[in-house]
Amino acid sequence: MNNHMQRLYTTFPNEWPGAGLLLLRLAEGIPSVLEGTLRTLSSGATIAALPYAADIVSGLLLIMGFWTPIGGLLQALVELSSVLAGAGYEHIIRGMIGVSLAMLGPGAWSVDARLFGRKRIDVTVLKD
Repeated sequence: MNNHMQRLYTTFPNEWPGAGLLLLRLAEGIPSVLEGTLRTLSSGATIAALPYAADIVSGLLLIMGFWTPIGGLLQALVELSSVLAGAGYEHIIRGMIGVSLAMLGPGAWSVDARLFGRKRIDVTVLKD
């Protein structure tokens, strides 16, 4: 998986771009976890709670920046199912943010960057 993640994202941006990606991940992940938790608790432990559990899982993946492509695409699928069920336009926007995060990557402040990011190798040249 290490090589696959490096092929998906050539860099894990730091500084302002990395902070922007962190804010996007939080803006998408926190509402997903909160909404999914509230709806799961209100629906009980039935098959109807499955989409809400997927909402929680995708939100947690995005918050941590772990398996970001999977988390972003799962989030987009959850939001698409909400739109098909008759939910409002805000679910279209949140689905687009999920797809965008899957395409852009998690940034430097993420679990993905720690696990799969470019490794720094210091080379020391010895002189005779």
